[in-house]
Amino acid sequence: MAGLNVSFGYFFGVVAFCEVIRRTSKKLLPFWFYSNVLVELLACLQQAACWFELRMLVIIGPWGGGFGMDVVMTLLFLLTSVHEATCDRAEANPLVTAQGFLRSNSLAVASIVKILAQFAGMELASTGVKRYWSWELTDFHLIQNMMARDCSSALETSVGQGACVEAACAFLFHLVLMKFEGAALGYRILSKALTITALVHVAGPYTTGLFNPALAFSTTFHCSGNTLSEYMVVYWLSPFIATILAIFLFSGNIPRLFCKNLLYTQRTKYRIPKGNSAQDQDENKSVSNQKKETLGRGAQR
Repeated sequence: MAGLNVSFGYFFGVVAFCEVIRRTSKKLLPFWFYSNVLVELLACLQQAACWFELRMLVIIGPWGGGFGMDVVMTLLFLLTSVHEATCDRAEANPLVTAQGFLRSNSLAVASIVKILAQFAGMELASTGVKRYWSWELTDFHLIQNMMARDCSSALETSVGQGACVEAACAFLFHLVLMKFEGAALGYRILSKALTITALVHVAGPYTTGLFNPALAFSTTFHCSGNTLSEYMVVYWLSPFIATILAIFLFSGNIPRLFCKNLLYTQRTKYRIPKGNSAQDQDENKSVSNQKKETLGRGAQR
């Protein structure tokens, strides 16, 4: 339990460190640089730093600490919620950035800069966590250091099945993300945290449930067990295709590529006022003629 308490302190320290830098730099840096570079870099740094420690607890915790997946999944839900509440609307995922670009919500230059910042943040987190583990503050870290010399692949199934799992996770994740993008902050945080926790719990035994190309690159691309092309198919290509399919299903088109809606009929914004149709006009004419005839008879009398 002492090792778990150290991890709690580590999580708090990572979040506090990133939040202090965010609040300080927001007042000093230009808005474009802050919102497209620093926010994404810090969000990915925070996300990956917590993810590496959490994955270490998943691997070592059941037999080294005596706690099960219920503890880890609870931590994942809480950390995801805190991340969404503190990341200052950062996307922290190249697929989310690509989704915004394909839906014409962001420009190409800004999207490329964000993706580069996301990869940089993940790599910084990987370097920092390895340095932190080298201090061997707990037995968990001692075991992790010995295991890190020959890291194993996060892909624990065949390439085809792994690609399908990551594609399904990305597809469902983006549908939920687009569905709640206009909701209140609390609903967005809760929906995203619940979705990520559920998907990681289901996909964890197969691909670790990453559906984030930058996080996958820092987590498993350097590990033995699969080739670079296999990693790219599972963690880059299949989730990207699933993202495109999710956008198409949600919107009926890909706004960046074509505007015609192929799935849903477009409703007009303006309603035809009652009485302006041809049938209504005929009825109105007959009623007015009847009134005129009635008034004429009354005048003759």
